[in-house]
Amino acid sequence: MLRRLSVENYALIDSLQLELDEHLNIITGETGAGKSILLGALSLLLGARNDGTVLKDTTRNCSVEGTFDLTGCGLEPFFAENDLDYDSETTLTRVITPAGKSRAFVNDVPVSLAQLRELGTRLIDIHSQHQNLIISSEEFRTTALDTVAGNGELLARYATRYAELADLRRKLAALRETAAAARRDEEWLRFQSEELTAAALREGEQAEIEAELAVLENADRIGEAFTTLRNALDEDETGILARLKTSETALSHLRENYPTAGTYADRLRSVLEELKDIDNAVTADSERIDADPERLGRLSARLDTLYSLQQKHRAASEAELIAARDRYTAQLAAIVHGDEEIAELEAALAAAEKEARATAAQLHAAREKAAPAFAEHILATLSRLGMADTVFRIELTPLADLTRSGADGVQYLFTANSRMTPQPVERIASGGELSRVMLALKALLAERMQLPTVIFDEIDTGVSGRIADAMGEIIASLSTTMQVVDITHLPQVASKGSAHFVVYKRDGRTSITRLDDAEREIEIAKMLSGTEITDAARSQARILLGRSDKRKSPNEKAAPESHEGRLF
Repeated sequence: MLRRLSVENYALIDSLQLELDEHLNIITGETGAGKSILLGALSLLLGARNDGTVLKDTTRNCSVEGTFDLTGCGLEPFFAENDLDYDSETTLTRVITPAGKSRAFVNDVPVSLAQLRELGTRLIDIHSQHQNLIISSEEFRTTALDTVAGNGELLARYATRYAELADLRRKLAALRETAAAARRDEEWLRFQSEELTAAALREGEQAEIEAELAVLENADRIGEAFTTLRNALDEDETGILARLKTSETALSHLRENYPTAGTYADRLRSVLEELKDIDNAVTADSERIDADPERLGRLSARLDTLYSLQQKHRAASEAELIAARDRYTAQLAAIVHGDEEIAELEAALAAAEKEARATAAQLHAAREKAAPAFAEHILATLSRLGMADTVFRIELTPLADLTRSGADGVQYLFTANSRMTPQPVERIASGGELSRVMLALKALLAERMQLPTVIFDEIDTGVSGRIADAMGEIIASLSTTMQVVDITHLPQVASKGSAHFVVYKRDGRTSITRLDDAEREIEIAKMLSGTEITDAARSQARILLGRSDKRKSPNEKAAPESHEGRLF
């Protein structure tokens, strides 16, 4: 439950500290005093988004801090899952800087806004006036019924099934879209694949062809050069080889008489061996190199094909062409096998939908079983609130498609006159009737959800007299098992509080003060009679507060003036 609330520099609040009772806390004040501002600050603490208008003084931070008693709330797993140290007395803090940046803390440890919001939903339920219209939301109606039915575990199982189903649907849709796009390109892909496959590509072929073409295109010039060289080397008697051989022999004969001649002979022998080797190689090349016009044509055509394919497919080499061929082939294979994958996914989807529908049927059965008791509880509360002739029942309508909450449409059918045909409550109920229906719902839900704190913001709008008193009794009965904060304009409700606070505005600033017994009497009398408090109003206030009648003390003043500057 919320023990203490501190607000600094928020909207019309300069500085405010509030200590709350563990049971029923009543907050009253004139219209425009700032009660909604107080709720806005609390909402900010619980993770509401910053709308950019929270700073009263734009030169300093806005800070909202709340200290909570978590004893018995079962929040230890949440703290463990979020790597936070659990403390039965936990402080939540929200800071908004002048630059508009938001920071959140749990026990001085920084947390994300999502974490703060999740924790906040487990600590406090705020029901403001506009939330009476939430009953028009089918999600709210379904959630309320599931809460009363205790469908938490079943809903979690269904949520898993539904998530799997949604994931399979997305995958199947994507696969079908991919397959459809591939089929549109299938003919083009097949042509490209077949063209590249028919080209019988081989890595390194282009370099080999270019080298051979360079030789074939110059075969005549190469042959002439080789012929000239061979004639120079081995022509009979006049060739270089014959003449050098003669000289080498002559020098060898002079070796004994002139050793240097032997050296020259040896060197000439080496030259002769090299020249003979050149002659043999040139002879071999001459026989191999032939001006073959047909081969030249074939190789030129092949090279043109490679160049053309590279230009067409924007490839720089045969390796890139081979990669493109393999890619087209893989895409074609995917088209061929796509139908098989689609069929497999369709089968998985059908199985998942069957499981989801089976779980949805269990949910339907649980809701159908809980609906009569739910309606009976609401009717009992409405009877206490002066609506004894009310008809209220829950209607479950099967939906064709599964939704996040199952396969049920949930309507709350209502009429305040049993002779009339019930219709959806959001269409037929008046403002006062809707307030009472929402109180009955909130009372039932708060009991089942076991929330530590519930805040009602003028949930009693549109009621008065004995109905207001009954509404106060119901709100007070809730506070026996949880902390309740009730913002009200009704003295009958205000008199039921364990603690009574008044919100007031002075010099453009919103403040709040806790009233003592005497001040409560004056405040409730003011709520009964207006600014000028009559003896009759004082007497009635004492009756509402359960006190014996007594005359007004001359020292008593109207609240909150007697507590100016004293904040709790």
